[in-house]
Amino acid sequence: MQLPLGVQLRDDVTFANFYGGANGALVNMLDMDKTLPGVETEQFIFLYGNKGVGCSHLLQAACNQVDRRDGRSIYLPMSELVYYSPQLLEGMERLQLVCIDDLGKIAGIPEWEEAVFDLFNRLRDSHTRFLVAAKHPPKNLGIKLPDLVSRLNWGLVYQVQPLNDTDKVAALQLRGHIRGLEINEEVARYIVYRSCRDMGKLFKILHKLDSASLRAKRKLTIPFVKQVMDW
Repeated sequence: MQLPLGVQLRDDVTFANFYGGANGALVNMLDMDKTLPGVETEQFIFLYGNKGVGCSHLLQAACNQVDRRDGRSIYLPMSELVYYSPQLLEGMERLQLVCIDDLGKIAGIPEWEEAVFDLFNRLRDSHTRFLVAAKHPPKNLGIKLPDLVSRLNWGLVYQVQPLNDTDKVAALQLRGHIRGLEINEEVARYIVYRSCRDMGKLFKILHKLDSASLRAKRKLTIPFVKQVMDW
């Protein structure tokens, strides 16, 4: 389902290029390709965590997976949509998956809180999967509507854990491998320890290094990384 609001799903976001680290069980739960036949999936999951831990990635990966299976899904980043009418939530119970990102943006806006509460009830009745992400757990979002806070605690509430430095090295290697860029552990460790260690920025560095490697037709080595990044 497409919104006429300029919201775009990143089609390069998948479960395959997400390094779960301590979140492996959660990734397996969200990834329908890993669901065993006959095992009922959790209908409602609430994810929370600091910026950069991967909540948005997981929601978009879930939508992309449904779309690739010719299903119908929608990704709703509230940081962009909260300025629109909550009427845009109407009819979404006809989809297979609804994902709301950055839910805390609606806190204190009565019409939005009521609309999401109503959406939750419709999705429950239609058995539509509903994934929500925010920076904080439901009780700490500042939402004023008690019934909505209660609904948000109905399913699984999961804190997405940040990657440690060892995991970040592995995540860089995984993302590089998927791009066709081989990074040995020594080089990946150098990049992680030399950078700010924010995963979003690390992946931007990886993109820059990948482009430079292709232009120069050189493998990634520490001297080459130093040269490209001016470190």
